[in-house]
Amino acid sequence: MSTRVENLISARGLGFGYPGKAVGRNVDLDVRAGEVVCLLGPNGSGKTTLFKTLLGLLRLQAGSVSIEGTSLASLSRQEIARRIAYVPQAHAATFPFSVIDMVVMGRTAHLGLFAAPTEADRAKARAALDLLGIADLADQAYTRISGGQRQLALVARALAQEARLIVMDEPTASLDFGNQVKVLREVKRLAARGLGVVLSTHDPDHALATASRVLLLHDGGLIADGLPREVLTPERLNTVYGVKVTIETLSEGSTVCAPNFGA
Repeated sequence: MSTRVENLISARGLGFGYPGKAVGRNVDLDVRAGEVVCLLGPNGSGKTTLFKTLLGLLRLQAGSVSIEGTSLASLSRQEIARRIAYVPQAHAATFPFSVIDMVVMGRTAHLGLFAAPTEADRAKARAALDLLGIADLADQAYTRISGGQRQLALVARALAQEARLIVMDEPTASLDFGNQVKVLREVKRLAARGLGVVLSTHDPDHALATASRVLLLHDGGLIADGLPREVLTPERLNTVYGVKVTIETLSEGSTVCAPNFGA
């Protein structure tokens, strides 16, 4: 009987950056099925660069990455896409594809060269939209729905890809408060269904609300990896963001982070 690999993705001693420019170094991380891992750090800290390296879009500068126990270097682009789905920070489509057609694009990893999506592929795309509660948007133009709806459509596209791991680059960026809550709620539901989710954010409250674990990125390296309440301390957040904050536990048990303007 076969057993499933515990870690959907692992990095050891990872160095990442661009040709001629190092951004990060000595990064170790793991993401397992059923958990939400938040990568937290300020703008410009290298979150997107790290993600592009984990996805194989940038060459490793040092160390190693494995996906479900297989070296990233030995996998083709299509094989990577079958294992990892990517939700970008923002997506500005210029051609008015329908929402369903956008989501069907997630099936590309499972199609042969020049093959057209089948009715089965479209059924998987509709099932993804239905799971996220936006099936009624299927025939609307992607360019005409709201920012929050577009972000959920991108999540649906990732679900249609049928990868066990979803990487999300600041999925709530530029969304209003209501749509942020909707996207974060769906993130938690995806993990509850057994998928692994790793997402980046620069908002400690998002990590406190959704994360199983938090990775804190600062000055080119990870300075902490652990439970949200253990990692997100006022001292560490002051180090990373240069501002003093207060961490409070509310009466219903949730934890929030607020700037300490009086300090």
